[in-house]
Amino acid sequence: MSDSAPRPRGPLHIKEMTPAAVRDAIAANPRLLIPVGTCEPHGPHLPVGCDTIVVERLADDLSAEFRMVRAPTVEYGVNDDVEVPQPGTASVRRKTLRRWLNDLLPDWERAGINEFLVLTMNGHAPHQEALGTIVTDHARVRVIDILAIDLGPLVDDAAGPIHGGEVDTSLLLYVAPHLVRMDLARDFILPETDRARYRRGSTMRVPAISNGSLGTPTRASSEKGRRIYEFIRDRIRRRVLGANGAATAG
Repeated sequence: MSDSAPRPRGPLHIKEMTPAAVRDAIAANPRLLIPVGTCEPHGPHLPVGCDTIVVERLADDLSAEFRMVRAPTVEYGVNDDVEVPQPGTASVRRKTLRRWLNDLLPDWERAGINEFLVLTMNGHAPHQEALGTIVTDHARVRVIDILAIDLGPLVDDAAGPIHGGEVDTSLLLYVAPHLVRMDLARDFILPETDRARYRRGSTMRVPAISNGSLGTPTRASSEKGRRIYEFIRDRIRRRVLGANGAATAG
């Protein structure tokens, strides 16, 4: 390939850009992607940054396609409650996460951002409440919990809980397969009454006997993860970002 051959454009990471480059990018597209992750257990087979890794990849792909600036990742969220804490995990309180973002967004709004797209992969009620109460002067804030999207026939256990199970594990097998230990994956099925409570985002604790994951991670596969990821990305492209058909990036 010659030096003059076109190269695909990557994501627009604010932390890697000069002020002038940020100004020009915002002038062209005044929206900002903010990936918000967690540092919490998802079972012995997945990294504690499972949620973060997926939303970072999604933010990068959307930033590259739509030429939207992408904020540095918020690495910590309000974790699911667990009966037994796991090594390496850390959580912030609901009011801490809310205050952190309420401190940051006004600066970006003054720089010209008129819409914030907050990407997260944690349906825990206090986490969602923190993100759902972000305040701006005029800019729109849209919180997108990617696991709130109905995955329907893409998964075997669509009614089951999503925490280190089939969906999380499949997504990681697609996005970062080298970080998954399928030899350690174990299924843990909640009683039917608890399944319904957990799916509604209640604050029930992840049982100690589950080893940190709920559901059926043994049903996961990289191909399933690819289909889930592309479905989620396309849903956001079309329903949130207004894409129609092919990618907009040249």
